[in-house]
Amino acid sequence: MNDKPIAFFGEVMLRLSPPGRELLFQTPALQIHVGGAEANVATGLACLGHATRMITAVSDNPMGRAVIDELRRHGVDASTIVREDGRLGLYFLQPGAGLRASEVVYDRAHSVFADRPAKAWDWTKALDGCGRLHLSGITPALGPNSAAAAITAAKAARDQGLGVSFDGNYRARLWETWDSDPRGVLTQLVDHADILFGNHRDISLLLGKTFSGDGSDRRREAAEAAFDAFPNLQLIASTARHVDDADSHRIAARVDMRDSAHQTEEALVAGIVDRLGAGDAFATGVLHGLIEGGDAKAAAEAGLALTCLKHSLPGDASLFTRGDLAAFEGGGLDVRR
Repeated sequence: MNDKPIAFFGEVMLRLSPPGRELLFQTPALQIHVGGAEANVATGLACLGHATRMITAVSDNPMGRAVIDELRRHGVDASTIVREDGRLGLYFLQPGAGLRASEVVYDRAHSVFADRPAKAWDWTKALDGCGRLHLSGITPALGPNSAAAAITAAKAARDQGLGVSFDGNYRARLWETWDSDPRGVLTQLVDHADILFGNHRDISLLLGKTFSGDGSDRRREAAEAAFDAFPNLQLIASTARHVDDADSHRIAARVDMRDSAHQTEEALVAGIVDRLGAGDAFATGVLHGLIEGGDAKAAAEAGLALTCLKHSLPGDASLFTRGDLAAFEGGGLDVRR
């Protein structure tokens, strides 16, 4: 991968959640974080010293300005963010505890981003000077406008010679709110991608088939089927997560290329602070490893390291530096002085 700026297209929102592990409305207080799948990866890579650019639309009010300020604070280029009259998307998180799972409630309908027509985006200008476009399956799930915009963006990037990375991020609750065709839309997007973040279930959705076996054999079978179906695809990255309870998960990372693969050992992540954004942190680590010239092993291990670290941090985005990553990979858990 080259070191040109990476462009990110997707909705940026505010996340509201009660303090600690209280239920929504158990307390009158709500904590606010800026979030969004693509913005999380843009922020994570910027914190690692890479050039990133966010392409989105936000409300022209204090909430929209807060989003822009937060992205800029971490080094993301916000010059292509559009501000328009309307509302900013929101989502509410009710954190899990013990055997109680976390729950997300969306409030994203008719946001500035979701309602913006596909033809309103200037992709020649937005992608100028970039080497890659990253987007996710959340964007097309928002509605027909954003679905058309995502497909147009991916095609424009490909036509301009950029790489395209796509994170499946299937969200059934969003797709079910409109007369959608998830498989048809996602297939068009993956057809333009050279990197896919997704596991055998994502590939099953795309290809309309199931895969036998278990563990690494099933993932390799699914990867080979995806490589056969999508000629542009060169790399597939995924994680396997085993949830013991809300505080303890076991995670392994895998990267499949057409002629090689690497799967890490399982890492125990205990004392979890916040798991949201862990998948985006994984994508951050994989892209970082590839930008640095790493192979499948280096990309998988960098992805695993950042997803593990993200579980220790409140909020949506990975804010870790190269020093943090090196310390984790070195195994040092004592105080760094």
